[in-house]
Amino acid sequence: MHIMEGFLPSPWWEIWYIISAPFLIVGLIQLKKLFAEHRDSIPLLAVSGAFIFVLSSLKLPSVTGSCSHPTGTGLSAILFGPFITSILGVIVLLYQALFLAHGGLTTLGANVFSMGIAGPLVAWGIYQAGNRTGLNTYVTVFLAAALADLFTYVVTSFQLALAFPSATGGIFGSFLAFGVIFAVTQIPLAIVEGVIIALVFKYIIALRPDVLVNLKVLSQEQVDKLRVAEV
Repeated sequence: MHIMEGFLPSPWWEIWYIISAPFLIVGLIQLKKLFAEHRDSIPLLAVSGAFIFVLSSLKLPSVTGSCSHPTGTGLSAILFGPFITSILGVIVLLYQALFLAHGGLTTLGANVFSMGIAGPLVAWGIYQAGNRTGLNTYVTVFLAAALADLFTYVVTSFQLALAFPSATGGIFGSFLAFGVIFAVTQIPLAIVEGVIIALVFKYIIALRPDVLVNLKVLSQEQVDKLRVAEV
């Protein structure tokens, strides 16, 4: 998913910076509010950021000649929303670009949009929908995390297709080609990531359910039901 330095031609790398900017501005505003109103959640925020960094740094080779990795953004999106997650995403991606040669500075806007914005928006939307409809909490978390991972790569494929349309199939043909390259390894990775994040969420419920209630991720009634079910 990390598009390498210099790979996107102008004006595409500039366009993705412009598109990502409003989300980051809102994220900074929400982060400031979080620090003021929910200081008890700051350790969990730090853990969420570290979780994104560790998972997204696991660069795995693909049998198709590309590479894949988990994103880890689903957990933060569920806990803190997509906008604050975008701030964690840009911090992680900037560090990786500067110190790990993972991604790049010119392509930072595109990488932030796919991993730090688009994926978290999907995770947050799925979690909210599942929570409101009464779907099992852990199933909801699994779906949110797994589909956020997959959608990140769908967006990356679209970004690459826009910049490098196929001579025969155009943008759509190029999109399919890039999507197939990623799908071979990314689908099983997304499933594994969904399971891991569901287990982490279960651990948070067992350890600090009060933070989830304060952040309005779960109601106290939901927490009580989940903890009783695990006894």
